[in-house]
Amino acid sequence: MEDGDAVDHQRLAAEYETHATEHLVDHLLDAVRRMEGPTLGYQVDRARHSRQSATRALRNGESTELVVAALLHDIGDDLAPHNHSAVAAAVLEPFVSEETTWVIGHHGLFQGYYFFHHLGGDRDARERVAGSPHYERCVDFCANYDQNCFDPAHDDLTLEEFRPMIAEIVSGPRRFGTEGAS
Repeated sequence: MEDGDAVDHQRLAAEYETHATEHLVDHLLDAVRRMEGPTLGYQVDRARHSRQSATRALRNGESTELVVAALLHDIGDDLAPHNHSAVAAAVLEPFVSEETTWVIGHHGLFQGYYFFHHLGGDRDARERVAGSPHYERCVDFCANYDQNCFDPAHDDLTLEEFRPMIAEIVSGPRRFGTEGAS
């Protein structure tokens, strides 16, 4: 890289951006599809959980940004089971607001309210971040679009029905530039 000049790097950046733009929606949909299969003891698999989360958000009149975030909130599960929230937030961060990034990045901690105490943990661990202006939004997200989205009878939308929403979010303005391009 150090031997390249401005022309080289502009060409590389343009080629990378074209490739990323053309394939990002498919890669994100594939990340949800990778969660199909094992239910891990729940009544639905994680892909269905994610579709149900997004379907509920859509039907509740949430923004397209939050609907897409709800769909993608657990995509880090396979690669980073112990910090999946941070992974999903990092993927979404260039395309969504600071609030949505924060909510997705902290949803794992907030979700613990529903079960940490059953495993010997602190049900109120989320109180460590109670000073955040996004705290209540994360409480709401987990209550309405996470902990209750394991219903096998729910009429969730198909994954493909979310494609245009994902495309809208990832094709919009980004919160930061090309520092991730490599």
